[in-house]
Amino acid sequence: MPSVNWNRVHDDDFRVPTDRPLSDLTAELTGLLGDTDPQLRDRLAYPVLATWIERGVYDDLLSGLGDGMAAGLAVGLGEPEGDRVFRRSFSALILGEVIARDSVQPLVPGGKVLEWGDRIATWFLAERDLRGYVPGKGWAHAIAHGADALGTLAGSPHTSIGELTVILDVIGERVTQPADRLFTSGEPDRLALATMQVLRRNRVPIDIIEPWVERLGEHASSRPRRHDVDPYLHGGNADMFLRALYFQLAFAPNPPELRGDVLLLVVDALKTAHPHYLGPVQAPQ
Repeated sequence: MPSVNWNRVHDDDFRVPTDRPLSDLTAELTGLLGDTDPQLRDRLAYPVLATWIERGVYDDLLSGLGDGMAAGLAVGLGEPEGDRVFRRSFSALILGEVIARDSVQPLVPGGKVLEWGDRIATWFLAERDLRGYVPGKGWAHAIAHGADALGTLAGSPHTSIGELTVILDVIGERVTQPADRLFTSGEPDRLALATMQVLRRNRVPIDIIEPWVERLGEHASSRPRRHDVDPYLHGGNADMFLRALYFQLAFAPNPPELRGDVLLLVVDALKTAHPHYLGPVQAPQ
């Protein structure tokens, strides 16, 4: 059981307790990030840590906190299902908060932020627990939280065209990986939002974006060679991602400079994936 009344901390506008060292408080909060009780994890540990990071409580310790969260990404990695996904998933969220704080107030070397980015990408592609909501335990949501972290990384001043291109590649690889379930808990929208964060930097040229979108369209339209594999499961995640990206390109505020060009590419990719629905209208017989 927690040794601190975190409900009281929450209700006291997240005031930092003064009767224990910050290191002890942080260790307890880090442990609670992996708790199966959503009240402790989602409603207390995560908002407390995120608020303290935003308010500068960890400014002198930001590098160490980020390293600790990066280490949490490896806890139980490779398990298709299991309770340790909560520690990985919520570590990614907090690591994103650390990167966001550095973007507002430069506090760690650029090389450290890029190192964290590598750790996020490695975990994100290796993550096998694709569950969204887990009954009785709340949100696992590793793919959504990983997308959030990648989007925050895309906004870091330490990322340039090379790193932004890698983020696009990581997102593309994630949605085209073989999967045993479709992303049905908002993951496509979160992945599309991360992509928009890349595009809004206006650094990645269209000659890099074009083949990336085309590959996604080809995968969304492809069918598995094995007859015992659900064809919608095979290309469904790429398909839903393209739909979500289209929606955000068409309607989200603050569009990137290449909005029109990328929107046309996405439309073409969706037409390739859905010739029966988006192809030429057949004349009535």
